[in-house]
Amino acid sequence: MRSLVIALVGALSFSVSPAFAADAATQEANKKAVLEFYDAALNRKDFDAAAKFFGPHYIQHNPTAPDGIEGFKAFLGFLREKFPDSRSEIKRAFADGDYVILHVHSVREKGTRGRAIVDIFRLENGKIVEHWDVVQEIPEKAANSNGMF
Repeated sequence: MRSLVIALVGALSFSVSPAFAADAATQEANKKAVLEFYDAALNRKDFDAAAKFFGPHYIQHNPTAPDGIEGFKAFLGFLREKFPDSRSEIKRAFADGDYVILHVHSVREKGTRGRAIVDIFRLENGKIVEHWDVVQEIPEKAANSNGMF
């Protein structure tokens, strides 16, 4: 019985490993694409450099941001005009299937505490097609000493 169990576990690992490896490679590629997109878009505010990461459509879930790729282009124009020195530092990045989640410290104006942001991107065929975010201002005083990042 023990030999049968060992043989089944061994056979299962051979049949599953390539799928896990492919999934892990896809997740890493998705994460890399989102990180490059984020730097081009949010830090350099370069729509042309960022646009290559979009799929054929872009669904925006932030209720204060316009929908679609052209809506994102308008948002970058707003950032360039109103907050040319804004910077976003990615503290953590996670990939789960076609989703990439970023934990970000965003500072629009130098000398301010900024905001903590969680961005969620969905990709299709390695291209960004959908976005959600949650934004929280960093308070002057916190109820604990753990920090937001």
